[in-house]
Amino acid sequence: MQSNLFQNNAVYEPLASRMRPKSLEGYFGQTHLLEEGKPLRKVIEVGQLHSMIFWGPPGVGKTTLARLLANYAKAEFLAISAVMDGVKEIRECIEQAKFHQQQGKVSLLFVDEVHRFNKSQQDAFLPYVENGTVIFIGATTENPSFELNSALLSRARVYKLRGLNTQNIEALLDYSLGYDKELTASGLTLENTARSLIASVSDGDARKSLNLLEMAADLAKADELTVITEDLVKEIAQESVRRFDKGGDVFYEQISALHKSVRGSSPDGALYWYARMLDGGCDPLYIARRVVRMASEDIGNADPRALEISVNAWQSYERLGSPEGELIIAHAITYLACAPKSNAVYNAFNQAMAYVKSTPSFDVPLHLRNAPTELMKEEDYGQEYRYAHDEPEAHAAGEKYLPEELQNQSFYQPTDRGLELKISNKLKHLQELDQNSPLRRYSK
Repeated sequence: MQSNLFQNNAVYEPLASRMRPKSLEGYFGQTHLLEEGKPLRKVIEVGQLHSMIFWGPPGVGKTTLARLLANYAKAEFLAISAVMDGVKEIRECIEQAKFHQQQGKVSLLFVDEVHRFNKSQQDAFLPYVENGTVIFIGATTENPSFELNSALLSRARVYKLRGLNTQNIEALLDYSLGYDKELTASGLTLENTARSLIASVSDGDARKSLNLLEMAADLAKADELTVITEDLVKEIAQESVRRFDKGGDVFYEQISALHKSVRGSSPDGALYWYARMLDGGCDPLYIARRVVRMASEDIGNADPRALEISVNAWQSYERLGSPEGELIIAHAITYLACAPKSNAVYNAFNQAMAYVKSTPSFDVPLHLRNAPTELMKEEDYGQEYRYAHDEPEAHAAGEKYLPEELQNQSFYQPTDRGLELKISNKLKHLQELDQNSPLRRYSK
């Protein structure tokens, strides 16, 4: 005989699962894909499917959208997860799809976390996508350009799904309170401030927002409350885990935003993205190393102190650790953001490297060669070399330091910002001395 527990209690289904919509009316977010007239909306409405990749952060509706596509197209929905399944499960799904095909039915194969499959596993789908056995839809949180085989990408269209904004999530919360039978039966209402707090801490994740709402509702019912208050939400969301994947797509988006904020002379933007990365668990030493790169790439000789300050911040963090060291990195970031900008050295270095790779290996001019032996001196190594310190202004006017074939080549073009303005003026003065010197090394 079954126990009373199994006789009297239905299987628990989370609110996020109960709220999975059966039509577009209950689907929140992704208006850039699903508004009237958008290509994906047209695909859904006419039910003519093609293979797709849904790329976006967790909880934005990738799986739900795939199910909706199957519903509208009256297709059989088959699903596997690259986290849980392997080649065996792929084969089983393909066999089911072949059976459906024999019955004149279309099969939609949804592969969650598809980027976790290796190359051979991804290749296993290709023949069945090509011959129409399945409509393939893959979901990934990572950039498909880097994580998916080019052969698979060429057979599927990529749709970028975005994190839900606070208005989307607030609308979803209100919809759930009025739609879900268990919530409506409880008679609970949600304070405006509590709604806003859930939307904020959910960080664009619809699933997380519904989980928080469900926990808050359970706690309210246990305390015999009729209103979900802001304090109640704070109690269950004391430490919100931000969406930040170390080494993943969001990681590189945020370090890019930090770098571009520094380059764009926005200390506020730079500090915000720095704080976001720390809040998400990024190693401060990684950021410190990137800050050193920023100092060289984007400030350069416009303010050489930027590089010194950045290296000092790196070393200071290694000595102090967290949280004191994090403040010193912030010190360096704000200095770099406010410093004059120049990428002249960065450009000159890249140009010199490209030039060397694309031109012959020109010999070192004789006058620049060292002559430690008599034989070398007999071969004119070092002959007519002029020691700059013995010349007026410590500059051997008219001397050349490039091979004769490159005598007019110039790589470094300093800007008119910061210290580079002085460097530029000095180089112009030295060029005038060179042009007026009767001792010019090479004739034009």
